[in-house]
Amino acid sequence: MKKALVVIDVQEAFFSLPENYLYKKEELVARINEWITAAREGNVPIIFIQHTDYDNANDEFYVDSPDWKLHHGLDIRAEDTVIRKTSWDSFYDTELASTLEEMSIEQLIFAGAQTEFCLDTTIRAAYSRGYKNNILAKNSHSTLDNTVLTAQKIIEHHEKVWNRRFVNILDVNEVAF
Repeated sequence: MKKALVVIDVQEAFFSLPENYLYKKEELVARINEWITAAREGNVPIIFIQHTDYDNANDEFYVDSPDWKLHHGLDIRAEDTVIRKTSWDSFYDTELASTLEEMSIEQLIFAGAQTEFCLDTTIRAAYSRGYKNNILAKNSHSTLDNTVLTAQKIIEHHEKVWNRRFVNILDVNEVAF
């Protein structure tokens, strides 16, 4: 089964703006890079999704602003695909679906941010589009605290809902690349 690693919204805004700091942000980048390394070794394509605002110059994800850029610590290479999105769903009004089709991808491995927003929406959208055997990269997604729940509780809740329904949560050494 042909796979692709999809890394969602790991952008500078989550590392440079204290009010947006992701839970365990530095560990997150290290774990995602482990997945990227494994994917490269297995010739699995890597797709970076980049949340983009084209209208509001004051938004942290405004196109071409320093905080909009993909995080400098990610192992991004010229051969990787970068897809810009403007909504929580990485498929909505983007070339993600056609890119996956052109690459004959059958299984998606997800990592990134934010757990309850763009990651959740994209995971569910992928399932609805027929990607039924997907993987969530264990310990490779994050969010931030909100007024109701801590980031850790948000992550635990979503993993409980997703696992064995929309994705299988696996460690990098459990995946055959």
